[in-house]
Amino acid sequence: MTLTSHQPARAPAAGRLDLDPDRVGRDLVSLVLTVVELLRQLMERQALRRCDQDDLTDEQVERIGTTLMMLDQRMDELCAEHGLSRDDLNLDLGPLGTLLER
Repeated sequence: MTLTSHQPARAPAAGRLDLDPDRVGRDLVSLVLTVVELLRQLMERQALRRCDQDDLTDEQVERIGTTLMMLDQRMDELCAEHGLSRDDLNLDLGPLGTLLER
């Protein structure tokens, strides 16, 4: 007669997640780009507000406009580099709507 010990299947320890490293990396890039896009949009709105108030010289307006266009272009490049679209960055906040304006 052979005795065998019966051990129950192990469940993952509490608090541990079974994560796919590729997915985690993509999600992290998406989160970082979402924060950058939010900041870009806030800077753009602030610049427009200051332009409307005539707080800036023509040179400052030109420099800000050029910088914001370059940042917008770089965001497109980064999204394409990581297989994301700008829509992928827009978080749905439920009843509050979405995080980013388009």
